[in-house]
Amino acid sequence: MPRPAPSIEERRSCGKALRERLHRTGQSIFSRSPGFDLVATLLQSAEGRLPELLPVKWRRMAASPFGFFRGAVPVMAADLANSPRTGITVQMCGDAHVRNLGAYAAPDGRLIFDLNDFDETMPGPWEWDVKRLAASLMIAGREAGESETRCMEAVRTLVSSYRAVMQECSAMTVLELARYQVHRNLVMMAARKVVEKAERDTPQQMLAKLTLVKNGARRFKREKPLLWPVSRAAEQAVLRALESYRKTLSPERLHFLNRYRPEAVAFKIVGTGSVGTRDYAVLHTARPDDPLFLQVKEEPPPAYARHLPARLPRHNGRRVVEGQRLMQAQSDIFLGWTSIEGRDYLVRQLHDHKAAIDPNELKGAALEDFARLCGEILAKGHARSGDPCVVAGYCGSSARLDVAIATFSASYADQNEKDHKTFCAALRAGKFRRR
Repeated sequence: MPRPAPSIEERRSCGKALRERLHRTGQSIFSRSPGFDLVATLLQSAEGRLPELLPVKWRRMAASPFGFFRGAVPVMAADLANSPRTGITVQMCGDAHVRNLGAYAAPDGRLIFDLNDFDETMPGPWEWDVKRLAASLMIAGREAGESETRCMEAVRTLVSSYRAVMQECSAMTVLELARYQVHRNLVMMAARKVVEKAERDTPQQMLAKLTLVKNGARRFKREKPLLWPVSRAAEQAVLRALESYRKTLSPERLHFLNRYRPEAVAFKIVGTGSVGTRDYAVLHTARPDDPLFLQVKEEPPPAYARHLPARLPRHNGRRVVEGQRLMQAQSDIFLGWTSIEGRDYLVRQLHDHKAAIDPNELKGAALEDFARLCGEILAKGHARSGDPCVVAGYCGSSARLDVAIATFSASYADQNEKDHKTFCAALRAGKFRRR
């Protein structure tokens, strides 16, 4: 007979015991590895990317401390790897920041709010995601003009919300946890604004924005350096890759994809951290007023892979899909993966009611409200992929962890500002110039 599974209380006790390995107050400590080379780390992370596109990435990172933070995942990965760990593993989002939580259309058409970027996802310490998300909130709050006191309060709210939801998840049945999600009936002002943006982000709107009719055929506009039609050879390579992608879809989803026909392919630059990777937009139509945009996005290995021992899928597109499905209650119905010329790609819808927060809107009550929502969403994703009882046991019911993570976030935001200045100086000095 198999041994009975440990009880909820036994698992919570295991988490509580891990405080001896790393006290909750110890989560406040930020210490960078001696001799860390910021410029070398960023240049190394850009290897294998299209060099002609990197100036766009560097400009976006130079624009503000938050822009730098978005593009500097390898920097924070190295910093987190230099810190002590609880030893509790979950599926990390890997790039949890305030712009990577947003609204999108669920398979049933409802708008839901969740984590929506998983390029860096892999198994790892739960606290690394919490610290990155908390630091992003601190940085965004500062840029929005909020006081240090208000930013610290917002981070404490984020962590308190994370703890409360993790405690709630620890008492759920497996099926309750599998179904737990955040729907569009959100009362928080910041989230409501995002949902309103998502309602306007339709494939039909993107059809008018990104394409035109030329010689009777629908084609992508040429708007370099952000969007341009690809060569015939590149178009054929992408379309061939979509044939193998179809094998990663379930039959009922493939049934609906089969109703669309590809019409045009373009290269499209999106985001900050991903700039320089190969990224294609593919227009499909079922009829002239029924478009479907698929994004075919190159997926390099995650920035954390060099710091964490983990068995990952050999295909990085598959790694992203599996991590996303594990953390989200509902995912894009056309989520899949493929390969082009030996490189791994993720495939997903490009525009289907998607939107994210503008960090400049995180002011006043919106900062606090959004912090609470961030904590809930991240806790839900971690609870689905790890053991919520163990995490809840470590986090506890007091505010010790809240204060510690807030202290860490302030220290990391300070370091990020210094790094941003160092980066901008190196950029001006030509250290990031194409060689």
